[in-house]
Amino acid sequence: MKNLKLKSARAAKDLSQDELAKLCGVSRQTISAIEKGDYNPTINLCIKICKVLDKTLDELFWTEE
Repeated sequence: MKNLKLKSARAAKDLSQDELAKLCGVSRQTISAIEKGDYNPTINLCIKICKVLDKTLDELFWTEE
């Protein structure tokens, strides 16, 4: 499932995938894969992303199914 919440939060901070990736210590391809729903990140990576984007885990990664 695509992570549109992550993409939206990244855009709201005016960060490219590459910029977010560098701030989190991963590749741009990793951020792209997370946004596309092709990669399930570790909890540690989720936390790093949340800190950079000033969001909670629930705001970016919780899905109601």
